[in-house]
Amino acid sequence: MESPQTNVAVKELTFSLFQRPLHPELFQIYANRHLNTEKYEAIIWVTGCTHVVSVFAADACLTEVVSPPGQMLPSRGLIERFQFSGPRTHKCTLRRGISYMTDFQVEKMSPNLYRQSHTDLERFARNRGVFVKFPKLEIGRLQPFCYIDFEARCSELHIHTFAAYPDQVTMIKTQSLFDFK
Repeated sequence: MESPQTNVAVKELTFSLFQRPLHPELFQIYANRHLNTEKYEAIIWVTGCTHVVSVFAADACLTEVVSPPGQMLPSRGLIERFQFSGPRTHKCTLRRGISYMTDFQVEKMSPNLYRQSHTDLERFARNRGVFVKFPKLEIGRLQPFCYIDFEARCSELHIHTFAAYPDQVTMIKTQSLFDFK
């Protein structure tokens, strides 16, 4: 399996929100989860230190993507796209009864805090979510990793992601809420 792109500047990463699903052929998928509830279905992919989350409800679909520069993404169905240049919150409501909210922050850390966060999140992931680390890409005893925690409720899906970039001793944290009326 090909190594993920982890040595990109965090400010060059892109957040995109689509009103459509995206093809898996566009991504190198390192781990995935599939969730089914009475009101929606969700597909979660870890795509390196980035992710794709697609949520389907009735005839609607919302897809959240965090991608590195140069990632081929379609323009059809694009609702929003921006780069990680500090904290941000975004909200939207689709006429089909789906509302979406996300916020994220970029956290510069000390090497000790980075290592401790890695240890804590990996331990937490033993019981829930999906944790992917990339030990071959370690820099100064710091490993890149991606952890996606999710909580599937009856009419809501909560997603928390943590993507760690050791060359910048930085972590991107996102929180997203998909709400189905």
